Amino acid sequence: MPASRVLADGIGQCNTKSTLLIALLRAVGIPCRFHGFTIDKPLQKGAITGLAYWLAPQRIIHSWVEVSLEGRWTALEGFILFAPYLASLQRRFPQARRFCGYGAATPDMSVPGVEWRGQDTYIQKEGIADDFGVFDSPDAFYARHGSNLLGLKRWLYQRVIRHAMNRNVARIRASKW
Repeated sequence: MPASRVLADGIGQCNTKSTLLIALLRAVGIPCRFHGFTIDKPLQKGAITGLAYWLAPQRIIHSWVEVSLEGRWTALEGFILFAPYLASLQRRFPQARRFCGYGAATPDMSVPGVEWRGQDTYIQKEGIADDFGVFDSPDAFYARHGSNLLGLKRWLYQRVIRHAMNRNVARIRASKW
């Protein structure tokens, strides 16, 4: 999906946000790369509901960005959940430590490692199923691994499901639970 559509939707998901972040980092000269994975379907339960959840593949394509800083590669995954959304989940599940659902998989929901402190940031790492490794670009990743949605499921996702999912995420983000 082109960055212009991510910006037009105003929300996106991990793969569209990773693609956009790579473009922005490269525009200002920061070396970066794309790291591709799959995550287990239960990680999305709550963020994806109803028919959309039923139609989702068991393993969902996932990605994050790695940047070269001070001689090492640093993973940036924590950026994919907006702070208001994460705060809403923390209000909804105040006693949660190990957590998997609503687009998050973390060993401690009360203090997930999403804040930038010069180190790796993660919010879905605990849900990783398959690690496809690093790629110079999102295009290189998708050329090798493609999308795990084909045919009618892909059409439904592009035209209906992603919009419904974005509305649900916006509702959760605004919730005072």
